[in-house]
Amino acid sequence: MNIIECNIAGPLIIEPKVFGDERGFFMETWNVGDFAQAGLNISFCQDNHSRSQKGVLRGMHFQNPCPQGKLVRVVRGAVFDVVVDLRRSSPTFGQWTGITLSAENKRMFWVPEGFAHGFLTLEDDTDVLYKCTAPYAPQYEASLAWNDPMVGIEWPVDGIVVKLSAKDADGVRLADVKAFA
Repeated sequence: MNIIECNIAGPLIIEPKVFGDERGFFMETWNVGDFAQAGLNISFCQDNHSRSQKGVLRGMHFQNPCPQGKLVRVVRGAVFDVVVDLRRSSPTFGQWTGITLSAENKRMFWVPEGFAHGFLTLEDDTDVLYKCTAPYAPQYEASLAWNDPMVGIEWPVDGIVVKLSAKDADGVRLADVKAFA
C-alpha cells in the first residue's frame, strides 16, 4: 500500500494495492501486519456502513471522551471527506484537510483520534464504510459546525443542495468545542 501524509500531522491517505483484470479487481483493505509495518498499530472494535444521497453532509462528528480513530473508504459513489484537528496542543489546531474518496479511486482515509470527521456525498446512493477504534458512545458525541468561518472548510457545494440532520445543523463553533489536550 502507498501512504500519503496530509498537510496536518496524523490523518493519512492510504492507497491499497489493487489487482485487476477483465473479471474485476481484488484489494486488501485491512491487514494488521501490513498496517503495523507502516507504523499504524491500530485495533478496531466496530465497523459502520452508511448510505446517503447526493448533498448529504454528515459531520463534523467527534467523541470526547472516548475518541474514535476511523479508517474510511467508499465502496459506491463518492464523498468529499474532511477532518478538523481538535488537539489544542497541536500546531494545526482548528485546521482542516479534505480528500475525495470514491469507489473509483479506492483510496482510504485514516482519521486518528482527536479529530472531528465528516463528509459530503457527491453522488446519489453513496456507500461509506469505516472501521472504528472505539465504540460509538452517544453520551460523548458532539458536532463541530460544518460551516464555522473560523475553520473555513472549503466544501465543494457548487450546485449541491446541502442536507443536514438536526444534530449536524446545531453543531458548535470551534471556540465552543470541548477540545482534546
